Amino acid sequence: MNAPFWIDPTELLLPRDEDRPLAATPDLSRAGFRERALCLAGALQERGVRNVALWFEDAIELAIALVGCWRAGVMAHLPGDVLPSACARVDTNVDFWLSDADVPLPSARVFSSAELMGTALPARVLDAEVAGLVLYTSGSSGVPKPIAKRWRQLADEVCALERHWPTRETLCVLGSVGPHHMFGLPFRVLWPLCAGHLIDRPQRHYPEELMQASLTHPRFLWIASPALLRRVQQRIDWPVLRGRLMAIYTAGGPLPPEVSDQIAAACDCRPIEIYGSSETGAAATRQGDVDWRLLQDVRAGLNEHGALWIASPWTAGREQTADAATLTGNGLQLHGRLDRIIKLEEKRISLLEIEQVLLSHPHVADVRMGLAPGRPRLSALIVLTTAGLHTLRNGGRRLLLDGLRRHLHGRVPPLAVPRSWRLLPQLPWNAQGKLTQAQFIELAGPRPRHPNFEAPSSLEDGTLQAEFDVPLDLPVFPGHFPCSPVVPGVLQIEWAMDQARVHVRPDLRASNIENLKFQRLMRPGDRAMLSLRWDDTRHKLTFSYHMSGKPCSSGRIVCTSSDESRSV
Repeated sequence: MNAPFWIDPTELLLPRDEDRPLAATPDLSRAGFRERALCLAGALQERGVRNVALWFEDAIELAIALVGCWRAGVMAHLPGDVLPSACARVDTNVDFWLSDADVPLPSARVFSSAELMGTALPARVLDAEVAGLVLYTSGSSGVPKPIAKRWRQLADEVCALERHWPTRETLCVLGSVGPHHMFGLPFRVLWPLCAGHLIDRPQRHYPEELMQASLTHPRFLWIASPALLRRVQQRIDWPVLRGRLMAIYTAGGPLPPEVSDQIAAACDCRPIEIYGSSETGAAATRQGDVDWRLLQDVRAGLNEHGALWIASPWTAGREQTADAATLTGNGLQLHGRLDRIIKLEEKRISLLEIEQVLLSHPHVADVRMGLAPGRPRLSALIVLTTAGLHTLRNGGRRLLLDGLRRHLHGRVPPLAVPRSWRLLPQLPWNAQGKLTQAQFIELAGPRPRHPNFEAPSSLEDGTLQAEFDVPLDLPVFPGHFPCSPVVPGVLQIEWAMDQARVHVRPDLRASNIENLKFQRLMRPGDRAMLSLRWDDTRHKLTFSYHMSGKPCSSGRIVCTSSDESRSV
């Protein structure tokens, strides 16, 4: 290793560059990191711990716990999330938990690192052959799957990353992904730790948050999900990042080539895509719409079904994937997952094939296919482009969907044309680029009748104001009106009453409406604000809708309570 600040993973607890900062807010030096990890290792050893679960939202605190476990020969378990069901499954495999967050388990099962500071163990080269860690990946089913890794595998992968992208200067590493999986863990935690970079502690969930945190540092790199990068175009001030954003690493799903091109043009920093999985670790990389190049010491091949296998020093032998691939002279090309095959009327249907065809239509920005809940019929979750939204607003749902059906005709089997369609502003991909089956079933269910209102704010006169986006797929749109959908007045009144029952009084009922005015249409995808003011003396609810400060509608609803209605 020729990098100026490189430390081999097995030597992380040896004294070196003691004053070099590892993190800020709060500050932590290498000396402080080493002392805390050794004290934690001492406490674990004193208690005779064999297995411990780790959940830290602070990347540095996770690093301290991981290295402390390594020094003590303890198996570290990293759950993919801390939902109650996942925690219950992991909890049966561990002595207790270390965490800096609220974990849905009895308090006696969860400790902070500060509570377990024992007598420091001596500093020495870490034994890469002892213990290791267990990751829990949910995949698309939502059922956690344990994947064991030896410390040697993690160390070998981190060293491979440094060989491929050697450290030439100290940067701050910021991430939109969590540190509990085989993208966030090596890229946000272990590699920066060994390369002498400054580690940004929290996960930055939103583009604006990521940008603002970045600008407190002179030069930095991002560890980001494709889902976030697909959303950043209108939410990032790219010129201020030019020359300071030195690299973007992304993994978990395909990054559309046009998104890669747009980011490269905006800030002269084309995203570096990483191909791999929890089992394989990082295996290949590319920038732009080119073949994937295998990392050094990685071998690849295909089984009899054309599915890719990967082998490297950091895999447990040959790892078989479900990814269809073609080996090329430059590396490999990926063609999607073979396991996204379903059967309809005894015919095999590739969900990925349908998605790829739909994504080639100018009205589709993102798509997810699956089976509708409760019956064997295909459903499509569609995110519209600007052109698609224009067609919906000015031609209606039927015109839009007829165009998509014609686009599929002749390109996929007739059975592969979706029977059910849902139009969404975006898909809720998680940080690993996955959409769970439970989320798909919820989104593919009945079309929403109401928007998702944001938490209201209160003005000095008691008026409540809540912003919302008009859903793209209201079931009333075909009747109001088929070729130019608008939110009907009766539904606007219903929304106002529903919000009043949530935030004013739960028992309100409308008995009369006064001074009703409609001044401007609300249409699919519009951003609007609802204002509510309750007059308790007169039992009247005044409501109004605005868009960009301009009035859409307003009125007063004379209300009674449930008790008053029964007494009349």
